[in-house]
Amino acid sequence: MAVLGIFISLGLLMFMAYKGFSVIFFAPIFALLAALFSGMALLPTYTEIFLPNLASYAKVYFPFFLLGAVFGKAMEESGAAKSIAKAIVEKLGKRNAILSVVLSAAILTYGGVSLFVVAFAVYPFAASIFKEADIPKRLVPATIALGAFSFTMDALPGTPQIQNSIPMKFFNTDLYAAPVFGTLGTIIILAVGIFYLEFRKRKAQAAGEGYGEGHTNEPVLLEETSLPNPFLSALPLISVLVVTLILQKVIFPHWDITSWVTQKPYSMAKDGVVGTMNNWALIIALIFGTILAFVINPIRIKGNVAKAINAGAIGSLLAVMNTSSEVGFGNVIKTLPGFKSIAHALININPHGSPLLSEAVSVNVLAGTTGSASGGMSIVLDMFGKHYLEWAKTSGISPELLHRVAAMASGGMDTLPHNGAVITLLGIAGLTHKQSYKDIFVITLLKAGTCFFLIFMQSILHFV
Repeated sequence: MAVLGIFISLGLLMFMAYKGFSVIFFAPIFALLAALFSGMALLPTYTEIFLPNLASYAKVYFPFFLLGAVFGKAMEESGAAKSIAKAIVEKLGKRNAILSVVLSAAILTYGGVSLFVVAFAVYPFAASIFKEADIPKRLVPATIALGAFSFTMDALPGTPQIQNSIPMKFFNTDLYAAPVFGTLGTIIILAVGIFYLEFRKRKAQAAGEGYGEGHTNEPVLLEETSLPNPFLSALPLISVLVVTLILQKVIFPHWDITSWVTQKPYSMAKDGVVGTMNNWALIIALIFGTILAFVINPIRIKGNVAKAINAGAIGSLLAVMNTSSEVGFGNVIKTLPGFKSIAHALININPHGSPLLSEAVSVNVLAGTTGSASGGMSIVLDMFGKHYLEWAKTSGISPELLHRVAAMASGGMDTLPHNGAVITLLGIAGLTHKQSYKDIFVITLLKAGTCFFLIFMQSILHFV
């Protein structure tokens, strides 16, 4: 009954999220339903398990949600995001429509702009060039997803997205962990993803299918004279990457603060100092990038600073509460007696080999279950992070590889139909799951498959 309760609760959570209901409201309800099947007390489960884990996740990762959202809104209000997307689309032209949209989304995501802002910024140009090239509009969401929700979210070393920052806390690594593994993953995902989307385009056009008619949410592109120069617009993105790199690789490694931050009133755990300092680096970089985004186009940003900060702050609250609720749900599930058998099966995948396969499967499964890459990964690393680290040491596997595999695996099955970013993307494009999700799901399988392929190759070639 306990295991049955877990699967019923997971299924109901996915169903309600798919139908558009808030997980902030339903995550605790279905967590308590699972607890009821296990004979646990309901109110103590809610107040002593669900809420503390929700709060713990928000405490650690709220700065990234907040600063990432404000940075994204600053890029949007200054016109920098639109300027970059427009320049790439116009430069590559309609013959390379798919590539131009992917690159536009990828550059913005890799520069630290939140995924939701990227979708809003790129969509108008994507729909416009797809219409000009007579490519089916139903391919627009998958094309944006390839650029924003895949390799620049978690595979490419240095990306400041939260999926790449979470493992730092558990493995004392930085954003540039396992550069060879991550770069190979990026190349595979990008190349195969472009090939697939081009194949889908040619197949549709050969069947006589064009952009289509009667679409909703069609963008109206007005000529904007106040957009900043695209090269100037790229400075905030570059600054986030450069400042993070300098702090994590040059300054912080020579800054020994352990002697005082482990004492009161801070009382930081000694083995978490490096990871925390790397978190500080990203916080500083996002603040620096936000300031640059505000000053590169003073004419357009005048009077909109408060709007950008307020919109980003409010948007970050919804994002962090959604994910925190999913983390709270997952942590209730992991305390249930029925979950022990599930956890045992996950942790004992390839028990005599490296921990990479077990970690990848566990993260992928939990990310798909919660519909959240960061939420699923956090739950797994909270449960098994120390175990994986000890296992890696005995197997000769570097913590950097654990970091990169966890990040890439989280960006696999997280984009199931109940994923918030997928639902938002389809809403922006005015399309339905029936019209466009099939191609998003293929990109999802590509992301997950690439991670497992590289784990297999790493076991043979031993690259990092």
